[in-house]
Amino acid sequence: MSTFWQRYKRNRSAVFGLFVILLVILMASTADLLYAFDPFRLAGKPLSGPGLNGFLLGSDSLGRDVAAGIVHGAKTSLLIGLIATLVAVFIGIVFGAFSGYYGGRLDDFLMRITEIFQTIPSFIFAILLVAIMKPSIVSIVIAIAVVSWPGVARLVRGEFLALKNREFVQACHTLGMSDLRIMLREILPNCMSPIIVIGSLMVATAILIESGLAFLGLGDPNIMSWGFQIGAGRTMLRSAWWVCTFPGVAILITVLAINLVGEGLNDALNPRLRERN
Repeated sequence: MSTFWQRYKRNRSAVFGLFVILLVILMASTADLLYAFDPFRLAGKPLSGPGLNGFLLGSDSLGRDVAAGIVHGAKTSLLIGLIATLVAVFIGIVFGAFSGYYGGRLDDFLMRITEIFQTIPSFIFAILLVAIMKPSIVSIVIAIAVVSWPGVARLVRGEFLALKNREFVQACHTLGMSDLRIMLREILPNCMSPIIVIGSLMVATAILIESGLAFLGLGDPNIMSWGFQIGAGRTMLRSAWWVCTFPGVAILITVLAINLVGEGLNDALNPRLRERN
């Protein structure tokens, strides 16, 4: 662990990104303490500017506190991003592992399914899925996971193809270990480094997709999110710029920080970069 941290902290931007992510997580986890009231509550005069009428970042057209919405929305965005990524990574590992390990017709069949999903524009497909289902946290997570797993599947397939004929795998066959045990206990642990890197980047993509869906009115109407705030203020961007700007900045900073962390994880876990350093 100490060796990993030594390699990770060489990338100063990655350390800064990690610091920002920890601040966002802290803000999300203490949302009920920072703003104990419902973020949908009409807290005061509508369209109050930042610093006016007791609003730190202003209020929207209904008098809802923009700062409270950002704090509570952080919890929604991070939760959806993390859960959707975990589901997508699980699906991708299943498809990629079986495809790469067994090869042949099964590989062809699973990869054709993967290619079908990759040919469909991701965001449009996500809109279609959420529109078919009732807009909710569950439907958004499902939609994001469905459009995100093919990249993981191809990555895992490539890793399994490279590792399945290695000496340690052949030794496992000689010892009579089952295929499932070999995949889960021998090959998969050796594939985790690139999976962790791509997973961290997928969290950022999931946050962007969720924000886009909420902006279009396809988010859960009963749960505050950054995309919901931007969508609610898009018609008054010139007269009340703060309603859209501050949630947009929150998305920008969070996604940028996650990408920086992903870059740092790649530097620390990529064996080729390790040898270069």
